[in-house]
Amino acid sequence: MMMAYILYTALAGLALLLALLYIKNPYILQDLNYALTAVKVGMQLSKYKKRKPFYSILDCFLDKVSRQPHKKFLLFEDSCYTYSQADKESNKVARALSTHANLQEGDTVALFLGNEPWFVWAWLALAKLGCTASLLNNNIRSKSLLHCFSCCDAKVLVAGADLRGAVEEVLPTLKEQGIRVFLLTEHCDVDGIESLTDKIQQASDQPLSPQLRANIHIKSPGLYIYTSGTTGLPKAAVINHERIWMATFLQSLAGVRSDDIVYIFLPLYHSSGFLMGLCGAINQGITIVLRRKFSASNFWNDCRKYNVTVIQYIGEIIRYLCNTPKRDNDRDHKVRLALGNGMRSDAWAEFLQRFGDIRVCECYGATEGNIGFVNHIGKIGAIGKEHFLVKMATPYSLIRYDTEKEEPVKNSKGFCIEVPRGETGLLVAKIGARSPFIGYAKNKQQTQRKMLNDVFVKGDHYFNSGDLLRIDEEGFIYFQDRIGDTFRWKGENVATTEVADHLLMLDWVEEANVYGVKVPGHEGRIGMAAIKLKENMDFDGKAAYQHVKNFLPSYARPRFIRIQDALVVTGTFKQMKVKLGEEGFNPSVIKDPLFYLEDNKGYVPMTQEIFSSIAEGKAKL
Repeated sequence: MMMAYILYTALAGLALLLALLYIKNPYILQDLNYALTAVKVGMQLSKYKKRKPFYSILDCFLDKVSRQPHKKFLLFEDSCYTYSQADKESNKVARALSTHANLQEGDTVALFLGNEPWFVWAWLALAKLGCTASLLNNNIRSKSLLHCFSCCDAKVLVAGADLRGAVEEVLPTLKEQGIRVFLLTEHCDVDGIESLTDKIQQASDQPLSPQLRANIHIKSPGLYIYTSGTTGLPKAAVINHERIWMATFLQSLAGVRSDDIVYIFLPLYHSSGFLMGLCGAINQGITIVLRRKFSASNFWNDCRKYNVTVIQYIGEIIRYLCNTPKRDNDRDHKVRLALGNGMRSDAWAEFLQRFGDIRVCECYGATEGNIGFVNHIGKIGAIGKEHFLVKMATPYSLIRYDTEKEEPVKNSKGFCIEVPRGETGLLVAKIGARSPFIGYAKNKQQTQRKMLNDVFVKGDHYFNSGDLLRIDEEGFIYFQDRIGDTFRWKGENVATTEVADHLLMLDWVEEANVYGVKVPGHEGRIGMAAIKLKENMDFDGKAAYQHVKNFLPSYARPRFIRIQDALVVTGTFKQMKVKLGEEGFNPSVIKDPLFYLEDNKGYVPMTQEIFSSIAEGKAKL
């Protein structure tokens, strides 16, 4: 009887404890589950670090080939490749490059390809030879292409047949530098460009010796991935094998299963498509559906055709899907998980309401950064949630930042000031052995610019994310703005994302990009918005004025609105603000329809007379 009483009391006490913990943190069970998964991932990464010989993502792929040779690995258009076939295809590419390009372990080869199986075979081939792949953006041309190529000291360029024109444009410079250029075609009569497909066809598909990559270790460069170049020429981020593994494990943290089918339409030259998509899929041993480019109109048809269960997204992708015409079969699909970053709150809610019960795993991180967050709860609008394991691995803080001076605010001792919960601050992450920042290839100056020194104590070093974030009382993290995008007007900081979200509430606005523009004789920058109208809808200046007046303080209201047929985005679907800001609001320069916010009247067509009045300081802003 006494034992039963003790047991009952213990259970009651445990129940009470759990109830109190739940009241304090209603997400405790999800936090605990995430912690267990993170610990497993950490243990696996630690095991890979210590393993001799070094175990790379290539070795992981070869293990999958051995265990599931006949499982579908890559579905592309009407073609299907098993894990075994992919292995053999990459063996042939490796042998062809080894023989004809004379590649050695440690060499760098630039891949200039779109999303196609050749991209995957070429990367696997280079890994088998112990070479580093430099993933060039296949949209860049001319000087930008040469700049990216020169960043990584590549001795060979492998290009897709469809990019022949872009290669020929820079060929004279490449020839001067003694660069070997291979085109994925059977014949090429251009002096300085060698065909590669014919050589691959003649090569053996037998396995290559692991001795070819015997000196590669976890700190060796595995890839060069270029930043999107929203603020200038792209920079080559050095991605070593440790970083590859860390990004690869994101699918595990998000809950991807071995029976999933993942849809990759994001460019393979970028970290989202390559590391989180391709490498993550290899680690899970799952099937990949690869598409050349994103297509909003074909998206769900592809998901149905290939029985896709996991999708990736980035930037404005989700909004593009929500902007497609509604159909009766919008919920007719097997997608259960969406993994990515940059989903805005309004699009997030609409996406779930329209397309069904899809778990969204929003993540935060930079290609070159040493800090990342995961919204494992799925709370709409949050880019992540604080977790003690993340804080242990990478100490981070949100510090006060002066957007006008474009520098952190310091205290009387010259150190940075951490902002209290609920306030916006610049995210900085401590650089250390467990959270290194490698930086950019051949660009010490840009590497130093991403570091802050003597942040809280003399001699410490922190990675400067360049992002303004906010953490609420529950520990959810929200993206506010990029430090270069937030502008200051009339002594107040204006977050461009917040203003854009309000403009998107207007029925006739499909997309909105908000930025600051300089005005002669005024401090700071005044707000301007580029918007795309929904099909067959017109701009309503009075309604727009009433809307911003109701929802935004006077200093945050866009003074100028520019109507565009399409908003310019990067190859990874991030909005471009810098160029728009530089173009300003001069109607003689900008040919798009322009509107000016005239006090108490609304948005009126921008004229040269109004522009002159502003430029001469006569108009009151």
